[in-house]
Amino acid sequence: MLVKPVLFACLSALALTAAGARMPDRYGHQDGGQEAASRGRQQNQLLPVREIERRVKPMMGDAQYLGFLFDPQTSVYTLKFLRNGSVIWVDVDGRSGRIIRRTG
Repeated sequence: MLVKPVLFACLSALALTAAGARMPDRYGHQDGGQEAASRGRQQNQLLPVREIERRVKPMMGDAQYLGFLFDPQTSVYTLKFLRNGSVIWVDVDGRSGRIIRRTG
């Protein structure tokens, strides 16, 4: 009697996880642009994301760091933070490390 609801819940969770893994980021990239960012770092054209994070995270105070996206067309890292239920986006030039824009 309990088997069907548990099985349905497990299959639903699996389907949602698989769908979420394939969803593109806000730039339309499947991998968050991480593959392009890696290529740029290997060619010494971009700063490593860890260096970008090291520079930006201290400026965000008590905001929780959620991760980053990378747009290979503009070489912009977008770092995502959460503070008091609001998402904060910080766009950083991947070549210079300069903050371009902050929203949220």
